[in-house]
Amino acid sequence: MPHDVLLAAVIGPHGLKGEVRVKTFTAVPNNLAAYGPLHTKDGRTLTVSDVRAVKPDEAVARFAEIIDRHASEALKGIELFVTRAALPAANNEEFYHADLVGLRAEDTEGRTVGTVTGIHNFGASDVIEIARHDGDMVMLPFTREVVPVIEIEAGRLVIAAPEGVEAETKGFVE
Repeated sequence: MPHDVLLAAVIGPHGLKGEVRVKTFTAVPNNLAAYGPLHTKDGRTLTVSDVRAVKPDEAVARFAEIIDRHASEALKGIELFVTRAALPAANNEEFYHADLVGLRAEDTEGRTVGTVTGIHNFGASDVIEIARHDGDMVMLPFTREVVPVIEIEAGRLVIAAPEGVEAETKGFVE
C-alpha cells in the first residue's frame, strides 16, 4: 500500500497575504484540512490554517508556514500529500485510487496482465495504467465493465480487457 496520497496541487498565489489556489483531489475541497498536516515531496510540512472552496475541485488555502505572497509564489506547482494512514478506512465497495497502485492485474482467465501503475483522469474519465512485464504500458478505461473485480486484500484486480490486450499477446487498444 502506498505511503503517500496526493490531496492537492498548488496552482498559484492568491492575494497578498500568502494564500494559494489549489486543485484538490478530495471529494470535498474543504476536506483538505481534515487529515492533518500536508507534506511535499521534498519533505516540507504545511499546516492548513484555513481553506475555502471556490470551485468543485479548487480551493483557496492558507498555510500557517506561509505568511506573504512571495512565499506563496514559491509553492506554485508543488504537490501536497498526506500519509495513507491519515485517511479514513474506505467503506465496503469503495477504495482510494492510491490503494490500487501495485496491484497485480489479471485477465478473466486468471493470467497476469501486469501491475497497476496509476489511475489518471485526462478530462473525459478515469483511466487505469498497467505496466506489462515486457515493459509496455497499457491504458484502459477505468469502468466497472473493464475492471469488474477489485480485491485489494488479495493484491489483485481483474481486467475484462478489450480484444488486443490479452495477457499472453501484445496488442494495442484502438
